[in-house]
Parts: sequence; C-alpha cells; structure tokens
Amino acid sequence: MTLPPYAVLLYISFACASLTSLNGTSLHTLDASDSVFSCDTRSLWAIIWSCVVTLFACTWTAIHPNIPGMKEGKVAIISQRLSIMVIALIAPELMITWAARQFFSARAAAKEFNEAFGWTVSHGFFAWMGGFILYVNGKPRATLTPDELLGFVRQGFVDMPVITKAEIEDRSKGDGLSKGIAILQLVWFVIQLVARYVQNLPITLLEIDTLAVAALICIAYGLWWRKPKDVGCPCIVHWKATGSPHYLAYDLSGTSVFISPHDVHSRRVPSVGGYGEYHNVIILLIGCFSGMVFGGIHCLGWNFLFQRHADQILWRAASLGMASAPLYVFLGFSTLMLVNLLWDYLRLNRIEIPNYLANILRYFFGSGGVISALIYIPARVTLVVLMMLSLRSLPPGVYDTVAWTKFIPHL
Repeated sequence: MTLPPYAVLLYISFACASLTSLNGTSLHTLDASDSVFSCDTRSLWAIIWSCVVTLFACTWTAIHPNIPGMKEGKVAIISQRLSIMVIALIAPELMITWAARQFFSARAAAKEFNEAFGWTVSHGFFAWMGGFILYVNGKPRATLTPDELLGFVRQGFVDMPVITKAEIEDRSKGDGLSKGIAILQLVWFVIQLVARYVQNLPITLLEIDTLAVAALICIAYGLWWRKPKDVGCPCIVHWKATGSPHYLAYDLSGTSVFISPHDVHSRRVPSVGGYGEYHNVIILLIGCFSGMVFGGIHCLGWNFLFQRHADQILWRAASLGMASAPLYVFLGFSTLMLVNLLWDYLRLNRIEIPNYLANILRYFFGSGGVISALIYIPARVTLVVLMMLSLRSLPPGVYDTVAWTKFIPHL
C-alpha cells in the first residue's frame, strides 16, 4: 500500500533529472546578502525556517516512542526522543524499517489474542512497546513480550490484564489536532515545491532533502497510526505461581547484544526495539526500497546550479550512491538465504560439503550490509556538506516567490 507514493516520487525525481545538464565549471549564483527583500521575494532565513518547521513537525509528531522505563525523568525521556529524531533526519529509511517491524509484530499479537481476548492492533502495539510489566512478590521484575504474556496466562501463572481499546487511546497523548497540523504543514510545503517547479523557479538542496526526509517519515507515520503515543506507564501484571520465572526476554537472564544493561535496569523495552521476528523478507524489501527512494528523491538536485561543476558531480554521485547502497543489502541477504537453503538441501540428501566452504560463502554474501554502509555513510555525509555549503551562494530565482495568481483562471 506504500508503493504508489514511492513510485510518484521516483518519477518526479528522474523527470527533473532528465532536463538538460549543465556543463560549465563555474556558474553564476547569488550570495545570501545579495537577495532583494520585497513582497515578491523570500529571504534565506525564510527558506531555512520553512524546512526546519516542516522537519520538526513531521519527526516530532510521527515518532511514537516506546514506554519509558521506571524512574526515568523528563530529561532522559526527551533525550531519547531527540536521539530517535536525529536518526530519522539522517536515515529515515531506518525509521520505516522499525515502524514496519512493529506493525507486523502488533498485527501478529492482535491475531493471537483476538479470538480469546478481543485484542486489536492497538493492543498489539501497546504490548510490544512495553505495555505490560511483571511484578513478582510485589516488586517489578521485567517487561513482558506478548508471547511471554500469552504463555503465562495459558499456564495460569498470571491473570490476563483487562484493558480496552478506549483505555489505551486514553493513555495515548496523540490527538487529531497535532496530527492535522503536521499533515497540513507537510502538504503546504509540497504544494509550494510543486508550484515552484510549474513556474520554473529553482528550489534549494535543503528543500530537496526536507522533502525526502518528510516523505519517508510520513510512511512511518502511517505504519504507526494505531500505535499509542507517549504512554507514560505500563499495566502491572502480578505473578501468582510459586517460585519465579527463570527466563524473560527483557530480564538479566535474557539479555542479548541488542539490549543494553540500562534498559534491563530500567525495566523498559529498548528505544528502537519492541518487535518480533515476523515477515523478515517483506521488511527487508520495505527497508531497502525506502533507502532507494530516499536517494532517488535527492536526484531532484541533479541539475542544481552549483557554484562549481565538481560539486555538481559530487552531488550526483552521492545521490546515486545512496540510491544503490540498499541494493547491496538486498542482494547480499537474498543470496545468503539461497545459500542456506541450498546447504539444507544438500544435507538432507547427505551430500557432504566442507564446513569452511559454507562459512566462506556465508561471510562473502553476508557482507552486503558492510558494503552498503561503506557506500551510504560517505554519500550521506557528502550530501549534507554540499547542502550546507550551497546556502552560501544560491542560484538566481531561488529568492523569488510563487505567483499564486497565475494559478487562478481569469480573462
């Protein structure tokens, strides 16, 4: 259901890129101090402010953090949210991947609990984000995953907590007004860019990057639409059986490299965790395709009037690098899965293959993520640096505003 917006954005990107390229080594630009301020122009600060407001409205509203840990103060909660916002601004495709994982996990939990307990997808989100915490002998032990909760309920170790969808929505701090304001800000930003394109007015690289980030964050927003937002505390589940549970995913007994000791001590789900292993292939496709679209949107700056031709070449190469980097991840993991299937088939047929050969192939094809990171990170840094440097000298027409009267039919 997320393919059509992606397809449209890619089409616009390469339609712009198909315009006649510039071959000059030095192009005439205007410094920020040279801009003329009138009712028909906009200032550099107005451009920056519009992008900042759009990015903040999208990221702050779209991000739905997990339930914070016990005794975590406001400073810790806000810092965790700001950290997630930084990740969303740098690599929004990671937010889409996280949101997709939580969406499929919540849907699976709702399906498991629906028949006996009438759960919805909102219940599934609430459970995976740390909505149920286990108390043993009156003391908090650990946050429960939906699978753990269902298992303990079936074994009679705990009572099934009763919480309705209305109660979950009441705990959520999200409201229609904040969502509406964020959506309106994004729509207005996109309308301005489209209008500038129609009237052949140039747009800045900062606006292109803002469009790319906001477009992807909105996809994550859609996946999180039914996830409760900014829930402050979980529901308590009391342990009834004698003894205590031996293994819990978010307890000291179940820690892994993906769970920090701070999260365990705070009895919370990791900041970017809270999901199970569901539809991994589909999630891989969504994440890789999102990364390709993110790089593809930056191709809107293919013919931007850079001050130096070398900067233009760097922008084009970095945009293509970001668009192609996720392809290495997909090809690497896809080939790795095929190799594993082939090995299982050979073992079933009792065909002996040296273990070192299998390990070499797995290592070789599993290195797609490393190759992708080595391409993506320098490309993203290059785009950010060029984007900032371009604000010093912008091409003619950037400061001109859209003549909206031209869109009004008249004689």
